[in-house]
Amino acid sequence: MEKFVNKRSGINDAKSSRKKIKLESDERIKEEEEEEEEGVFSHPVPWQKIEADGLDCDYALLFSKEEANHLFKQLEEEVVYSTGEEAKVQLFGKVYNIPRKQATYGDAGLTYTYSGVTRLARPWTPTLEYIRDAVTKTTGQTFNFVLVNRYKDGQDHMGEHRDDEKELDPLCPIASVSLGSPRDFIFRHRDARGKHSRRQIKRVKVELVNGSLLLMNSPTNTFWYHSLPVRKNISLPRINLTFRRILLGRKK
Repeated sequence: MEKFVNKRSGINDAKSSRKKIKLESDERIKEEEEEEEEGVFSHPVPWQKIEADGLDCDYALLFSKEEANHLFKQLEEEVVYSTGEEAKVQLFGKVYNIPRKQATYGDAGLTYTYSGVTRLARPWTPTLEYIRDAVTKTTGQTFNFVLVNRYKDGQDHMGEHRDDEKELDPLCPIASVSLGSPRDFIFRHRDARGKHSRRQIKRVKVELVNGSLLLMNSPTNTFWYHSLPVRKNISLPRINLTFRRILLGRKK
C-alpha cells in the first residue's frame, strides 16, 4: 500500500520570480516576494502533496490538537443529525441504513442529492461557520454547503464512492476536515476495482488525523473512489466535515 506524499512549498514559479527581482529596487523586491508568498493558498500552512495517476490532493494540519478538541465538543452540542428516512440511502434499488450519523448544513435553500436521496441544508451553526471560514482563509476557496459525518467508533464506516454529483462545482475542490479519532482514508482507482479490474494500480492510504484538512482537487473524483473502512481497534468517535460548492440551478 503506497502513499504518494511530497512537500509543497507554497510558492509558485520561484525561478521566474528571481529573474524579476534582479530588475527591481530593494523595495520592489520585497513587494514581489510578499505577493509570491501567497502562492496557491491564501494563508499558507505546511502542505503535503498526494499524487498518483489522476489523483491530486493536498493535506495539512489546519487546527492544533487543543483547538480541534474544542471544535469537536462544540459540534457535539450544535449538530442535529438525520433520523428516520433521512438516515437511509438507496443503492442499486435497495434501501440501507447509513452506517454512521449524517447531517447537511449550508446556505439557505440549498439541496444536495446523493445515493438516491435529496437533503435540504440546515442553516449554518456558529462552529460550522468558523471552520468553513478557516478553510476558506487557508485555501482561497469559498464553500456554500457541508456534509457532516459522525463515526461513533471504528465500526462506523463509509463505502467506496466518488463525489461526482452534477450539482457540485467541478472547479472547486472538496475540503475534508477531520476532528476526533484518526482514521484511514483509502483511494482506489476506478480501473483497479473488482475481480475483473483492467489495470494494476496500487491503492493510496492517507491517515486523517485530528485537526487535519484534505483537499480533493480535480480530477481526483473522476478517476478515484474513496472510502473509510471499518477499523475494529478504534473505540473513539470522529466527526468529518466535507465542504463543497453547489452550483445553483444545475440539473441533478
